[in-house]
Amino acid sequence: MLSLSCQDTKSAKKEPSEPVTIIDTIQVKEEEKKAPKRTSKNPLIASQADLKPFLKKYGEENPETKVRIETRFGNIEVTLFEDTPLHRANFIMLVKNEYFNTTQFHRVSPDFVVQGGNNDTKTTANNRASIGRYLLPNEAKKKYKHIRGAFSAAKYSEQNISNASSPFEFFIVQSHRGAHHIDGDHTVFGRVTKGMDVIDEINKVTVDGSEWPEENIYMKIEIIE
Repeated sequence: MLSLSCQDTKSAKKEPSEPVTIIDTIQVKEEEKKAPKRTSKNPLIASQADLKPFLKKYGEENPETKVRIETRFGNIEVTLFEDTPLHRANFIMLVKNEYFNTTQFHRVSPDFVVQGGNNDTKTTANNRASIGRYLLPNEAKKKYKHIRGAFSAAKYSEQNISNASSPFEFFIVQSHRGAHHIDGDHTVFGRVTKGMDVIDEINKVTVDGSEWPEENIYMKIEIIE
């Protein structure tokens, strides 16, 4: 079973403290003059009720579907699905706000998945708080299975009967058999198009008892197109 079903156990217990600013770095100088800084008291997404209209508009204005994940093992390219619009828009929004650049592949489950998007640091917790506290509605589709290379959303395993997704963590299926026992429970919203050899190398690293790599595997994610 995946638990942030694909949830890490180290940082799940840590609560955000003082948040940091999350803004588009391309427009820093102008935005600093025009908009208040984002904090846990003034997050980018104010509430669960605001989520769908915010992401719908963001998705229309930001149609990108291809990203590159850079790691010390090499690069991974991913295509996001347009018919999982909330997950795609949310992920692109996080990439453009450089959220993932403070995170790592924090869980490696041998012959199963590698999971990323978290870190056991104050910075990552603060960044989350400044973006908002929300869950993504499940957008799982029967045509998208957890085959090898599937790019899927982690979720909280407790009190989550709707299988809503964590907005911040993703996992990639490494197993050649796939992970079909979680089809429908998690939203597959993309696929790896290049770099499964990199995933295979990451899946070989030594981990501790909570499947956290003994040597950190940091990432940087950027838009391709």
